[in-house]
Amino acid sequence: MNIKEIFKKLISLPCGENETVEFKEAETKFEFNKLGKYFSALSNEANLNKSEFAWLVFGVADKNKTVVGTNFKNNEQKLQQLKSDIALHTSNKITFTNIHTLHIEDKRVLMFQIPPAPKGIPTAWQGHYYGRDGESLVPLKLSEIETIRKQTFNSDWSSYICEDATLNDLDSSAIAFAREKYQEKNPSLSDLIQKWDDVTFLNKARLTIGGKITNTALILLGKAEAEIKLKPAIAQISWVLRDNDNNMIDYEHFHPPFILTSLKVHNKIRNLKYRYLPEGFIFPEELNKYDDYVIREALHNCIAHQDYSLSGKINVVEKPDELIFSNVGNFFLQLPINEVITLQTPPEIYRNPFLAKAMVEVKMIDTIGSGILRMFQNQRKRFFPLPEYDLSNPDKVQVKIFGKILDPNYTKLLMTHTNLPLSIIALLDSVQKKQAISDEAIKLLRKLKLIEGRKPNIFISSQVAKASDKKGEYIKNKGFDNKHYEELILEYLKKFSSASRIDINNLILDKLPDILDEKQKEVKVKNLLYIMSKKYLIYCSSKGPNAKWALTSSLKDNK
Repeated sequence: MNIKEIFKKLISLPCGENETVEFKEAETKFEFNKLGKYFSALSNEANLNKSEFAWLVFGVADKNKTVVGTNFKNNEQKLQQLKSDIALHTSNKITFTNIHTLHIEDKRVLMFQIPPAPKGIPTAWQGHYYGRDGESLVPLKLSEIETIRKQTFNSDWSSYICEDATLNDLDSSAIAFAREKYQEKNPSLSDLIQKWDDVTFLNKARLTIGGKITNTALILLGKAEAEIKLKPAIAQISWVLRDNDNNMIDYEHFHPPFILTSLKVHNKIRNLKYRYLPEGFIFPEELNKYDDYVIREALHNCIAHQDYSLSGKINVVEKPDELIFSNVGNFFLQLPINEVITLQTPPEIYRNPFLAKAMVEVKMIDTIGSGILRMFQNQRKRFFPLPEYDLSNPDKVQVKIFGKILDPNYTKLLMTHTNLPLSIIALLDSVQKKQAISDEAIKLLRKLKLIEGRKPNIFISSQVAKASDKKGEYIKNKGFDNKHYEELILEYLKKFSSASRIDINNLILDKLPDILDEKQKEVKVKNLLYIMSKKYLIYCSSKGPNAKWALTSSLKDNK
């Protein structure tokens, strides 16, 4: 059916309009925000009514269906720009499938073709959901929101039983590793877990159902050769190494069991040292380009959120100064990423609920949502650019992790302004990446004196970022490298021969960066002692609550 035939069919509807069709005169203009609300409403109604598309028609009177013509966005360039502008404010950045221009009775008519909301994900406009009540534009009812959201729960592919799979299709090393991680998560059950046979353990860890092998079990624990039993789904992670010109240098494909091969992908990434010199300091900072947690979380999120029904693969592209992770399927958390990172409680929405819960049980991911927040927090603590999500493709989610500083002023600002909320830092991050932000955001950053320049050429203020008078605050929040703390402990032991954990805590804790909480500081000291013992610098001379640390023999001889 061509577009004119569709127009005739729509205009012949008995009432002129229904929940998935709307006529507007819009002879010269139409309010942008109202257009976005109609997009949300018609998209949601198309989903609920199981319609292939919804339609918004300009240039036709909504009461008597008289063609009046429209001069709205009167050239193709403006219409294409409108599609991009709408995508900036919708969930998952969806927009019109097409905007058709017709001439009916020598009058111009626009037909906006609107896709239905993706299965399980209501379409939001500027964070709000809209629907239709007859011909009226209204907030989408809570019951209708839940109806859309529950669509995926009725078809959780990851929980399906693979009828021809058996325990022999699972990798014994992967089962043992999963058992170890499950035990770490449930230390109080340690003795009991060791007594469980594999069938009991797999059921308890939510990897199997009643002893039957699920798609989840094959993805996380399956032997490589058993992947064929998932067809037409594909369980594959591809690592690709590219240079600055995007030329491929190397690649490797990885298959189940993902609980083990995800570690191999992680180790494939060349996490080299990165050095930079903060203004006012004579010694350069040296750290790995990428935070290990951020790499793992990004990769494991791809595994958890992959839409396996689309028969695609997970990709990890490594470039000289960035990592790009992508999985097929739309962004499943249903919220703009800037809202996800400011939520106190992560949304409990899963694409693959069974798979995600199993990954939580074996410590592959945190609770959905909180892991993404921690990725942002870790990049912030390193003073590096924040992760960058690209949701422009409705069938793919892509996140870019930066391994270098983009704007020194951004880094200096974070060093000297440690109390800025993550929402403000996210706006500053967009500024340093030359990405557009709203007029309201510009006004806020200008009021806080964090940016300079005039739109669109705004930039992070070089004046506010000067660190010359805040070096002490920087050290308090960044801390020293491990060698400094090691030397303090060694000097103490040379002077006093031995030290209890309390003595070492009293020596080190108040010198650790203020950005760490008390528990994190305790863990930091514990790790320091462990590393020093592995270097044979110190040893634990006694066990139990009164344990003492002392210098090794070689260091005692050099006192």
